[in-house]
Amino acid sequence: MSGLDKKPKIPKPPAPAAATGNLLSSVAPPSQLPNFVTASPVVPAVEIPQPAVGPPLPVPVPVPVQPIIVQARDEPPPPQPDNSEKFSPAIPLSKGEPLMSIRSPEDSQDTQSPESLPDSTPDIDKLGDIMPGSGIFTWMKGAVSSGGILQRVAEKAKSSVDSMITTLDPQMKEYLRSGGDLLIVVASDKDAKISPIREAFQTAFGKANVVGYAAQSDVTADQPVGYAAAYAAAKQRIAHIRSVHGELNNNVPVVAVEGYLHESVTDRWYDMSLLVLSQPSLGIELQLQSQGTPVPAAAVAAAQAATPSDYVHKQTGYSVTIGSIMGASLQVPYNQWQEASTGVSRRELLHLAARSLAGSYKKLLAVSAAET
Repeated sequence: MSGLDKKPKIPKPPAPAAATGNLLSSVAPPSQLPNFVTASPVVPAVEIPQPAVGPPLPVPVPVPVQPIIVQARDEPPPPQPDNSEKFSPAIPLSKGEPLMSIRSPEDSQDTQSPESLPDSTPDIDKLGDIMPGSGIFTWMKGAVSSGGILQRVAEKAKSSVDSMITTLDPQMKEYLRSGGDLLIVVASDKDAKISPIREAFQTAFGKANVVGYAAQSDVTADQPVGYAAAYAAAKQRIAHIRSVHGELNNNVPVVAVEGYLHESVTDRWYDMSLLVLSQPSLGIELQLQSQGTPVPAAAVAAAQAATPSDYVHKQTGYSVTIGSIMGASLQVPYNQWQEASTGVSRRELLHLAARSLAGSYKKLLAVSAAET
């Protein structure tokens, strides 16, 4: 064999396979992208069979059985220990009395019969002494009537309610405070005089009936000048009231109000009101003057000039009232010139004077009652 035959032969390169179709048909499809979200495994629901519900079985309740101890007739019963629970309240029910213990269920069952209950207890007897009548409301009524803290609370509550009502409706003040045993008669039918006197006496006495009747005075001038003329006119008004109204005996106090001019010094004039209270049965007669309102000397001179020379009551005053002259000068009604001139109405002046009159009258009644 020759040397050429012993050399290895070089293999032939592989030949590519012949394509039978499209070049893209031999490309494999893309693989699925990786999912990094971990999902919790879903546990399948397992149906649990429910047992059939039937009526509840009765549970036997054990009944305690107490042993019966048979004793001889002559032997005394052995002492039994007191197992009842004791309860001591923080605040005792009554000072100096023993505290009652809470009974056990066995004792409660044994003592619930009517025969075992006592006829009366000291506590119930004491409550009966404190609360005679129907019960707690009767006791509260007695406590209020006898005085003390309950009475003050009731009066404070009533005063608060009355204040609220009169604030919402001022006309209710007369209705709420009317009544009582005190009757005051005003010798006038004008509300400008009746209203302040009513309010003053109702404030002093709590409740009072204040009425007014028309009363005339013909012994003085229409505009009295001086205290003496005003007092004479007030006394005549009181006498006229008692003569016309026979039901007003001497035990009924009558109040008269009379306005007049007062000259304190030369050409210093003031318009004032005189209040006179008369109760002959007790010998009471009170006289009180209101605060004065300054009057210009020119207004007094005009009233004097307007009075005729032959005027019947020229010595006691003028025939023209100072209210008509001042009202015309200030261009206000004749009964509002005080407020237009000074800012204080005549009603306020009369109310302040009437409060002093009512307070003095109340003191005299207390002294008269103490003497009798």
